[in-house]
Amino acid sequence: EELPGDTCDSHASELDGAREGKALPGIIKASGPLPDGASLNSSTLSDGSQDEEWSFTVPRSGSMSILEAIPDVPVHSNGAADPGRSARNAASDDEYLEKNIPVEAEELSFEVSYSEKLTQAPKRNRFKKLDFKKEDYVLPKFVVQKTRFGLTKAEDLSAEDMKKIRHLSLIELTAFFDAFRIQLKRNKTEKVKGRDSGIFGVPLTVLLENDRRKDSGVKVPLVLQKFFEKVEESGLESEGIFRLSGCTAKVKQYREELDAKFNADKFKWEKMCHREAAVMLKAFFRELPTSLFPVEYIPAFITLMERGPHIRVQFQALHLMVMALPDANRDTAQALMTFFNKVIANESKNRMSIWNISTVMAPNLFFSRSKHSDCEELLLANTAAHIIRLMLKYQEMLWTVPSFLISQVRRMNEATMLLKKPLPSVKKLLRRKTIERGVTSPKTSKVLQKSPSTRRMSDVPEGVIRVHAPLLSKVSMAIQLNGQTKVKDILAKFQCEN
Repeated sequence: EELPGDTCDSHASELDGAREGKALPGIIKASGPLPDGASLNSSTLSDGSQDEEWSFTVPRSGSMSILEAIPDVPVHSNGAADPGRSARNAASDDEYLEKNIPVEAEELSFEVSYSEKLTQAPKRNRFKKLDFKKEDYVLPKFVVQKTRFGLTKAEDLSAEDMKKIRHLSLIELTAFFDAFRIQLKRNKTEKVKGRDSGIFGVPLTVLLENDRRKDSGVKVPLVLQKFFEKVEESGLESEGIFRLSGCTAKVKQYREELDAKFNADKFKWEKMCHREAAVMLKAFFRELPTSLFPVEYIPAFITLMERGPHIRVQFQALHLMVMALPDANRDTAQALMTFFNKVIANESKNRMSIWNISTVMAPNLFFSRSKHSDCEELLLANTAAHIIRLMLKYQEMLWTVPSFLISQVRRMNEATMLLKKPLPSVKKLLRRKTIERGVTSPKTSKVLQKSPSTRRMSDVPEGVIRVHAPLLSKVSMAIQLNGQTKVKDILAKFQCEN
């Protein structure tokens, strides 16, 4: 039922933070109630308020932090700092890109292993600190180098092949970080048992299992697809769509109804507003038993980015991490990034840039229930936001399986086929050799009988054996056997020959 006085329009001005457009989002310590979707344990993400100017520096001995000296300047739509223009009186994004960013794109090769490329590169280049210029804040453009066999998407492979790809990707990711002398160890995270029924707090695999009873081809939870549809219907141009708190009473009511009625197809979606759908979409990911992306790999990414490698190297590490994701997580992430790019395409109206989306959604997609210090929380949040930013920028390439992994899987499949190929057993092989040599059994002193098939194989006449006598001058002789042949008869023949 509609609650009196609670309409979507009445909450249009309720933002989790001030409207963006002035400064790079920072991370601040929470001093009051946290807005929905913006909490990360003891810290929260700032949305760049026009009334408060935040900047921060995280000290770290021996290396420059990725959070060091972030300027308080206007933000470009793709996350780039642009001190030369104001947020309101600026040229269009297209004009800015044309004037400041080189048009040539960098070519990426998927043919050679990423870790192999690093080991071949000189160490001075591998650990070289980059001097960022103004245009270097903008993420570069990449194009994938064409190959003989074309490009393969993850959805093109069978489940069995993707299982092999996941294992190989994890091995490659470990070798990749080893090239930087970074130890990739999975920190233990607190395991939370998910619910067996309902919608919120239920593992993705369980949701998909339930959904596939309705549609066997489902790869993304149906409730998540419904959230996308509700926002796309009327919310893509809504200002601050993912920073709105929505109506708390309605959100609570819809959550309870979804848990009770969705699987029975009794929930009435027409009464839900796009703002409530956006709020519940964030809650859906935040309440998963484990985060959509593996937060235990974040420390390695933090170390990697602190050393300031090229964005290409960061993309390669992220590419391997995506390939190592379980099928349910990878398919859901792909649908989510596609949806977010639709939101970003309407940035001029909804004020949701690629960096703003990354900042708001990072705590919901990378989260840990383990305790961390304030410094660790800051690093975790900022690194997670940067990873989401890379995923949004390069999502078309992230779901392409690298050719060097495809080649390894092909070799594994060929080896498996060879093992399955029927081969003569050892017993048959030994029997054939015995028949060909005409050797008698030393234990039984009985002449081995030959079947028709083996006689054909060795071309030995039926009833004929070959006897070897190495101590005599006639060392070998073919003997025709009959029912009355005795050993003394065979010896007599050898004596006659001698």
